[in-house]
Amino acid sequence: MNKIGLTKKLNNSHITFFVIAVVLFWMKTYIAYRIEFKLGIDNNLQKFLLFLNPLSSALFFLGLGLLFKKWTKLVMIIINFLMSFLLYANIVYYRFFNDFITIPVLLQAKSNGGQLGDSAVSLLSPTDIFYFSDFIILIILALTVFKKVTVNNRKSYKVVLLLAITVFLFNLGLAEKDRPQLLSRSFDRNYLVKYLGAYNFTIYDTIQNIESSSERALADSSDITDVQNYRNANYTAPNPAYFGKAKGMNVIFISMESFQNFMIDYKMPNGQEVTPFLNSLIHDQNTFYFKNFYHQTGQGKTSDAEFLMENSLYPLGQGAVFINKAENTYQATPAILKGYGYNSAVFHGNYKTFWNRNVMYKALGYDQFFDASYYDMSPANTKNYGMKDKPYFQESMSMLEGLKQPFYAKFITLSNHFPFAMDPQDTNFPAFNTDDAVVNQYFQSANYMDQALEQFVNALKADGLWNKTVLVFYGDHYGISENHNEAMTKVLGVNQITPVLNAKLQQVPLIIHVPGVKGGIQTQVGGEVDVRPTVLHLLGIDTKNFIEFGSDLLSKQHRNWALFRNGDYVSDKVIQINDKCYSAQTEQLLSSNVLCKDIDSRVKTELQMSDEIVNKDLLRFYKPKGFTPINPDDYNYLGPKGNKGIKTTPKSS
Repeated sequence: MNKIGLTKKLNNSHITFFVIAVVLFWMKTYIAYRIEFKLGIDNNLQKFLLFLNPLSSALFFLGLGLLFKKWTKLVMIIINFLMSFLLYANIVYYRFFNDFITIPVLLQAKSNGGQLGDSAVSLLSPTDIFYFSDFIILIILALTVFKKVTVNNRKSYKVVLLLAITVFLFNLGLAEKDRPQLLSRSFDRNYLVKYLGAYNFTIYDTIQNIESSSERALADSSDITDVQNYRNANYTAPNPAYFGKAKGMNVIFISMESFQNFMIDYKMPNGQEVTPFLNSLIHDQNTFYFKNFYHQTGQGKTSDAEFLMENSLYPLGQGAVFINKAENTYQATPAILKGYGYNSAVFHGNYKTFWNRNVMYKALGYDQFFDASYYDMSPANTKNYGMKDKPYFQESMSMLEGLKQPFYAKFITLSNHFPFAMDPQDTNFPAFNTDDAVVNQYFQSANYMDQALEQFVNALKADGLWNKTVLVFYGDHYGISENHNEAMTKVLGVNQITPVLNAKLQQVPLIIHVPGVKGGIQTQVGGEVDVRPTVLHLLGIDTKNFIEFGSDLLSKQHRNWALFRNGDYVSDKVIQINDKCYSAQTEQLLSSNVLCKDIDSRVKTELQMSDEIVNKDLLRFYKPKGFTPINPDDYNYLGPKGNKGIKTTPKSS
């Protein structure tokens, strides 16, 4: 065969088309890893693994096209598109959440579809067409150079499959060498993607979720014994100086959407305060302001914060409890307070099915749920995820006044949400001056929320509720992700955002106002899981008999550390990030530290135990003394045209 004939044969070979498809997809994915994801590459081995890991996936999945004798090119092109779409979906998701899509997140998208449009569109870029460039090239090649290739030999697939498995096992072996027990110990998806790749992570995540769904069926009452023993050993007794000081008072929780702690007392370049009301509130003599308080949410964000606050359990590593485990048995704050004569209600300016709240709130024991059907949802009153904060609080007052006292109520604000753009008529507050529109708008949005909160508190004072209500203001999760760190250096007046500073940026405000009780600025470290025992102890309700992982923030025995869902943690002395231990004061890397190892062990234990409680639904096997279990069938939220969401006559006690 002459040289021309050989070239022609190679150009028309299905194997040549396959090799081109693999190389293009491999290189595109690697470039995406380097440009879009911050995976914390620390050494040359990790650099090599990041380069290598897309190869096994490309070989395996694109190789499936070799099984189709007459449709090889078409199947490869379809597979390329599907994998490119998965990659791009992860890129867009990561741009805001600094996280990767999991199977439960896809279920959340199904539940919350149609609500996320504005936020998603703001994350797109015209240059993103690059992530489908190989798909376009393959179509062109299939219609030109490889047009005459119609049949292939299926035997080649066996060779490709063997090669894909070999590359994957080699990849996994090197990954395990750099990070032992990668698949069994890691709580951080960044690690899995860094070492194994986005596509292999998706397969791993699918297997994990299949295993998780079977855990409940195999669980029994003995599974909760270790959890009880751990809980008893780590219980923090209430502080006698504060225990019961708010007994019989109403309780109102206010979720401050995406509000980070650096905004407290922050002044614009012109000297103007961003949140003057909250700044004044933290200095009120009856207010406890916890300045070293951290959000601990996972992929469920606001719903995770709710779950943490009311159950003192940690959120799931993948997806959201509100979506995936809403049918479980819980012993939440609204249910506990029923035994003390409290009525409970949630106020939310979005529709009840958003984040599956109409199902989850029944499991938590909420008597009433005032959702969007109770509010004027006209265009002037709504933006992004629902009701604007000012009309929301204004319209909520009449419903709040109708609650029988004492009550436990929760308000979920929405306006201060990514991408933080405001309607011009709603603010005259100046935007910040960086090259990042999201960061600039955050200041305007936060100021609007602050005004709405002041409006609400003034209404409570006028109504006589201020002096007989415990108010808990909390930031639910971060608003500005790591993707905006360049702009944040200007906001914070620093040269760079170090790992320790980035961890401290996960601080959110916790402000607890207790009428008649002297408060003050609190410096102890804590997280959202700690709020339930703190508030219940103020109400005079000891949480000793309940399964929870929180530590009373006002207790003399408070543990003074807080974990993150990915397994990192912060304390007053040390901070651990990506398995590296730093001094909390100097930010210096510590080569070996006994305290770091001790806290790390407890962090992993608590996350594992909490996951077992939720995944196995273990609270169905445990009944605290004096607690009446919740029957979700006793509740309905039919809206203003039905029974106004009031609890029906219980079918069982």
